[in-house]
Amino acid sequence: MSNSRDGYNGHEHELEPQFGLPEPLPASERILWQASPQWRGVALRVFHVRKLAVYFALILALRGALLVSDGATVGDALIDLLWLAPVPLLALAMLASLAWMTSRTAVYTLTDKRLVMRIGIVLTLTFNLPLRTLRNADLRLDRDGSGDIAVLLPASDHIGYLNLWPHARPWRMRHPEPMLRSVPDAAAVARLLVQAWSAETGIAATGSAATTSPAAMQAAAAPRRNPASHGGTAGALPAH
Repeated sequence: MSNSRDGYNGHEHELEPQFGLPEPLPASERILWQASPQWRGVALRVFHVRKLAVYFALILALRGALLVSDGATVGDALIDLLWLAPVPLLALAMLASLAWMTSRTAVYTLTDKRLVMRIGIVLTLTFNLPLRTLRNADLRLDRDGSGDIAVLLPASDHIGYLNLWPHARPWRMRHPEPMLRSVPDAAAVARLLVQAWSAETGIAATGSAATTSPAAMQAAAAPRRNPASHGGTAGALPAH
């Protein structure tokens, strides 16, 4: 599918003439970076496998405590929990498998002209996002150096949230923001995105996250950490 009015081109395809891309790059365009999401990061931050594991463990522990308080022996309570344990384990295994497939089928490509997202497990879609149209970029940096990079499209452009998910910024339903999930060495990738955007638009990157105005494009030129989420945003580019 394609929609030139929206400022991006989306393609449904089965065969790739070039890895991660719906068509060979023009001679005047070059790839700056290409990678897939790290599946462990997708499992933890997208499908919340760790949080669910803690939740299931608490539920089982509570059930065991209730059984013992009702007169059951510790051995009987453990046997009861062993019968129940496969259910949450199966759920966690399914989510981990979904995270692995999400990572396996997604490829992010940054060229000197555009950001390309090839995503989809069952139906493969490719979205071409011209760098000159990007208005904002936010980085959430994790402890291991990986992170999520969200980009803001112009108000006139729109990609359906369900078409993007899980490669979409959470809870931005009205105006979905494409998000590169669990990118390895995310700070370096964000800086590269800033440099490519500046080269394409001819506008120098300036400012900081603390002074960024709504009319500016943020980028992670100097990422800072958020104690609550172990992430943050920093750096700014002026609007174009």
